[in-house]
Amino acid sequence: MDAKKLSLIYNSFMLKLDNISFYYDHGKHSDNPLFKDFNLKITRGEFLSLVGPSGCGKTTLVNIIAGYLKPTGGDVIVDGNIVTSPGKDRIVINQENDLFEWMTVLGNMKIVSKNEDLIKKYLELTHLSDFTNYYPRQLSGGMRKRLSLSRALLVNPKFIIMDEPFVSLDHEIKEKLYEEVLKIIKESGTTVLLVTHDVDEAIFLSERILLISGKPIEIKNEVKIPFSYPRETSIKDLDAFNILKNSITKEITNRH
Repeated sequence: MDAKKLSLIYNSFMLKLDNISFYYDHGKHSDNPLFKDFNLKITRGEFLSLVGPSGCGKTTLVNIIAGYLKPTGGDVIVDGNIVTSPGKDRIVINQENDLFEWMTVLGNMKIVSKNEDLIKKYLELTHLSDFTNYYPRQLSGGMRKRLSLSRALLVNPKFIIMDEPFVSLDHEIKEKLYEEVLKIIKESGTTVLLVTHDVDEAIFLSERILLISGKPIEIKNEVKIPFSYPRETSIKDLDAFNILKNSITKEITNRH
């Protein structure tokens, strides 16, 4: 294969995990590896979900990709660059509080962008337009998470890593956000890795789901989602959606 074709193939991947290993004691001869020679590829512009039971090591993998943890072996390659530390090329949205407590809702948004039209758009999307002068401590847990999500979207990143980002949101807001976030992501061409234990969420948002389990963690199965974009939450009423959901849930339960 000539160099041009190799370059096209290489550049089609936003994320590559190349033989990633991680040991609890950081020793290569440990008998307790969390990851061992773990490989993963995410195509540029793809929405991929990693689904596995709680406590299986999904968040550790997020921290390795984000550069917060250094793998014992192997390389994390994002957009052609080997990850050695946290960077602006990877935006992480998780379930932890990442807000500036001394700033208002509007202040938290303006810290990443001064574009008032975009700020208004994302605050409306997350139902926070009436709370611009509130401080995070005055917001409920769900509202705080919506603000974190709104601020992350405002950056318009090329690659987003989502670690259970919707877990603290109530059902009504979550359903609305699914549709809107998906629309924004697909229009912008953003590449997304969603790490979750919520099968329903993963099916609705993703093009492809990888089921992971075991120690060391392995990819046990790959599921390609048959629904085209754009998607509306009404697809959850389809028999095909629920058959797929039940199949994935059963597989995860049996492997856990």
